[in-house]
Amino acid sequence: MAAQAAAAAQAAAAQAAQAEAAESWYLALLGFAEHFRTSSPPKIRLCVHCLQAVFPFKPPQRIEARTHLQLGSVLYHHTKNSEQARSHLEKAWLISQQVSFSYVKFEAASLLSELYCQENSVDAAKPLLRKAIQISQQTPYWHCRLLFQLAQLHTLEKDLVSACDLLGVGAEYARVVGSEYTRALFLLSKGMLLLMERKLQEVHPLLTLCGQIVENWQGNPIQKESLRVFFLVLQVTHYLDAGQVKSVKPCLKQLQQCIQTISTLHDDEILPSNPADLFHWLPKEHMCVLVYLVTVMHSMQAGYLEKAQKYTDKALMQLEKLKMLDCSPILSSFQVILLEHIIMCRLVTGHKATALQEISQVCQLCQQSPRLFSNHAAQLHTLLGLYCVSVNCMDNAEAQFTTALRLTNHQELWAFIVTNLASVYIREGNRHQEVFQAQNGPNTSLASLL
Repeated sequence: MAAQAAAAAQAAAAQAAQAEAAESWYLALLGFAEHFRTSSPPKIRLCVHCLQAVFPFKPPQRIEARTHLQLGSVLYHHTKNSEQARSHLEKAWLISQQVSFSYVKFEAASLLSELYCQENSVDAAKPLLRKAIQISQQTPYWHCRLLFQLAQLHTLEKDLVSACDLLGVGAEYARVVGSEYTRALFLLSKGMLLLMERKLQEVHPLLTLCGQIVENWQGNPIQKESLRVFFLVLQVTHYLDAGQVKSVKPCLKQLQQCIQTISTLHDDEILPSNPADLFHWLPKEHMCVLVYLVTVMHSMQAGYLEKAQKYTDKALMQLEKLKMLDCSPILSSFQVILLEHIIMCRLVTGHKATALQEISQVCQLCQQSPRLFSNHAAQLHTLLGLYCVSVNCMDNAEAQFTTALRLTNHQELWAFIVTNLASVYIREGNRHQEVFQAQNGPNTSLASLL
């Protein structure tokens, strides 16, 4: 009996020593990998070598899955080797499902779907995200994050109906798990898409509900103010879309006060107690630029051109500083939209050479991002058309406006282009030009605009 107990104790001690040795080599390799990754400059090749050295030790499946995720993440973010990144992420996703390793499983699904989209394999990304959403309902943070991600994917495909449905599902899930903060984020995101769809009758009650949730929620001051900024930006946009320029002023004043408040608050390091609250809409520096942008939009519609130029200059200076440290695509989008507004302002005030220089800047920014070019190609050709009109080059103006018409399905932009194209024909003496036979736009005819 005593001999058996001694043998069992010896075996247990040997296992413990083996486990400790295994943990030691793994932690050593992981430490070296992280050291090389965070070096200045990063030594990515050495980091990858350290992580790859884990596999010959035949580690447990949990360590194997985590290492594949780490390798996939490093290769995806720091190299152009998308094939190897995809291979490691797919292995991480597969193995983590077998051992029920939630963190690795859902992060692998999220990164892998991003990579699929980058490779234009959207059809592979959608079922992956749906499967991850289906199995993540007991993990609130990841369930909400994956819902946001799939909704964004549908938005990029211009399937706004599916995106709104997913955001509605997310809002209800957040309510069930007791996260009014994230519920507000889902509802505000849905409101943004409804504005894009021009469903103004649905936007009003949704914004009313969001306003109540935002005012009643008590939590992290920065999160609360960021929700208020999101809400007020949508409200200002709603009024501007409806042509109610005078109604914007109180909201715009509140928005500017919110930004001032946020700039005085310090980031709170205390994590929320509810994991579903672990989201943040935008960094406060980005929010500041966004407030400048909506102020410019209001100033343009109200005819305050000097004010529009003043705020555009401030916003562009802020953007240049941010882009030195931050390569977020949203900053380029903000920059293009600001330039589009100021170019129209320059043309109205007769600063044609400056307008042409800024059109060139928009071209350069769009060349850096195929998605940005796709979203702004029609606006770019419209601006070129307006410039051509200002310098009396009517043939070129006609060519630019005609190209712009082919590139847009946006009703208001289509009507604006057609109106300007009609003015070109009138100035050329071609009052009866039959442009609308081949260029019928959404729900509008040229005849109704002439």
